Amino acid sequence: MTLLLVLALITAVVTFLLSLAVYKVALRFKLYPAIRERDVHTRPTPRLGGVAMFLGIVVAFAVSFAIASNFSLLAVIFADPAPVYAILGASLLIVMLGVADDLWDLDWLTKLAGQFVAAGLVAWFGGVTILSLPLGGMVVGSAWMSVTMTIIAIVLVMNAINFIDGLDGLVAGVALIANGVFFIYSYTLTRETNPSNYFSLASVIAAILVGACAGFLPINWHPARMFMGDTGALLVGLLMSTSAIAITGQLDPAAIEQLGRTDLLPAFIPIILPFAVLIVPLLDFALAVLRRLNAGKTPFTADRKHLHHRLLDMGHSQVHAVLIFYGWTAVVSIGCLLVFMLPQFGWPIWIAAVFLIVGVIVCTIVTLAPLSRRKVREAAAELTPAGSTQAEDTARYDPLDRASEPSVATGTTASAPEQNENTQ
Repeated sequence: MTLLLVLALITAVVTFLLSLAVYKVALRFKLYPAIRERDVHTRPTPRLGGVAMFLGIVVAFAVSFAIASNFSLLAVIFADPAPVYAILGASLLIVMLGVADDLWDLDWLTKLAGQFVAAGLVAWFGGVTILSLPLGGMVVGSAWMSVTMTIIAIVLVMNAINFIDGLDGLVAGVALIANGVFFIYSYTLTRETNPSNYFSLASVIAAILVGACAGFLPINWHPARMFMGDTGALLVGLLMSTSAIAITGQLDPAAIEQLGRTDLLPAFIPIILPFAVLIVPLLDFALAVLRRLNAGKTPFTADRKHLHHRLLDMGHSQVHAVLIFYGWTAVVSIGCLLVFMLPQFGWPIWIAAVFLIVGVIVCTIVTLAPLSRRKVREAAAELTPAGSTQAEDTARYDPLDRASEPSVATGTTASAPEQNENTQ
């Protein structure tokens, strides 16, 4: 694990330094789009953070390849370099597509076509496909079905991650938490099922992605100096889905039985956890698609009804909204990880259930807190004599009501016109 943590640290340092360099270059040559009516920021801000993240990831893979001959466990991953080359090739395509969109706003059909091509590179040329599911020995029926399922899964996750990219530090932090949990899970699972070689492509991707997100987050934290844009969001989604497929889709169903577990729930974790770490973006994506289809629009039509928009409208600040997303991601993903890890130490699974229940209750209270405070203010206003100054002030302005307050990021009201998916 030490070697993987070193790779993550190298990626973080390189990404951070490159982020500063890209930021300066973008300002020097004005490589940022003009402010649009649907944007929530008030000054031109570069959206090329994904370029720095991609370069940091490339450097990390290059270092891994260079030192693989000195580490037998790492050498196994590069014994067949086709998957790595395919992943890097797909990442390059996504970055080129993202840069074009961040600078010139491509139409949604062009972006979707590019995503399918990138996913096809990973599935068809890289061989990273869903071959089986650890669910009663279920095996995918044919090669075409395997490739099709993989492509759809990758495109789905890429768009889910891109949909939540609307607040400073949101995607970088959520991905950092989710991939950190998935890294521990994939490393532990691989070590249990293959003790002679406990390195896997999924663990390497997860570790490197943790480093990339950690290196970019300082420059992306509110108030952000640079956004990752579609370039970074789609790249993060591509790598997260690829790592999940690499460990879950290609795990021998019999390997779960070899763990010697009699509990049913831990055996389902290989299926549950990859979705658990993506619970927030997948939920937002599903709600957005249903909402837009119900309105007779395409799923890619921009609007201002994403979960992070709703948190702002409830009265949360940008930082508070982002931290709430972090909290929900951590509670769900860590709770599922505990279900998998606790039996290894002889601890009962109910501890994980308690963690999940308490975590959900705390996150719910924090999420809904502004509504409770608003009701208290409204009740106080009703009890105050109608002619008093306090009643007039309370009725005229509620500091917790974002619908009547200028947005912190934009200076526009919360009922602004529809916005692009990358609302930053």
